Amino acid sequence: MTALWTEDRLELDGTALPVRVYHTASALRPTPLVLHLHGGTFTCGDLDCSAYICRSMAEAGAVVVSLDYPLAPEHPFPAALNLSFAALDLLHRQRAKWAGRGARLFVAGEEAGANIATALTMMARDQNHPPVAGQILISPMLDPCLATRSVRAAEAGAPGCKWADGWHFYLGSADKAAHPYAAPLGSRRLGGIAPALILTSDDCPMHDESLDYGRRLSACGVPVESHVVVETEDAEDGAPDSASLPPWAQALVPLFSKFLAAPEAATAGTVQA
Repeated sequence: MTALWTEDRLELDGTALPVRVYHTASALRPTPLVLHLHGGTFTCGDLDCSAYICRSMAEAGAVVVSLDYPLAPEHPFPAALNLSFAALDLLHRQRAKWAGRGARLFVAGEEAGANIATALTMMARDQNHPPVAGQILISPMLDPCLATRSVRAAEAGAPGCKWADGWHFYLGSADKAAHPYAAPLGSRRLGGIAPALILTSDDCPMHDESLDYGRRLSACGVPVESHVVVETEDAEDGAPDSASLPPWAQALVPLFSKFLAAPEAATAGTVQA
């Protein structure tokens, strides 16, 4: 199946937010509905940079709505999170339109987008709405301390690097680093959120915090499936019009398909892939 995509907009409080919608022509309804947030260290990135990931999820059987959320420093925390939560609520209310009546709702994202995605599951838990069936987190940015071994191995974390600057501009002030929605790895209350599929790679600066977050979720009773996948040089290229997925993206399709079909069956642990 080849994923198709169209440009669209979400109408939120009189503001039209650009989205890109991915699906396959043969998708049966109801179809899992995914709100996707792109990467970019909170300060950059757009709908093109995550096209392969979104296409992989669509080919795994989802309708994917990728949101062009507002970026820091012009829009520091919690602007992007609040707007994304409003989008999540709107997709839930309009799920029959997007993916069929009874469609289950998921969140997904890469690094900064994955931070927002997991914070959305916390907000949904705390507000008891909307129901989120699962979260797909790809090398999530979760810890502003930037002190893990994988961060140091990547020669990242020092002031002036893109990760440190991204956190600085997103948080706006140091006290925000203590907010669980801004820095989910530091949260003391992780139970009761949606099951998680966490993907990272050996060479990713976020490798350690990604797997640590999976362990913490599992310890709190959240079903988690974690995978360390092979990263390639073209892993961040967009190419929404490319006729086929690159091998690394094709390898993600069965992982997404399994999780989207039965996230409640995910088991704790890390699988080397």
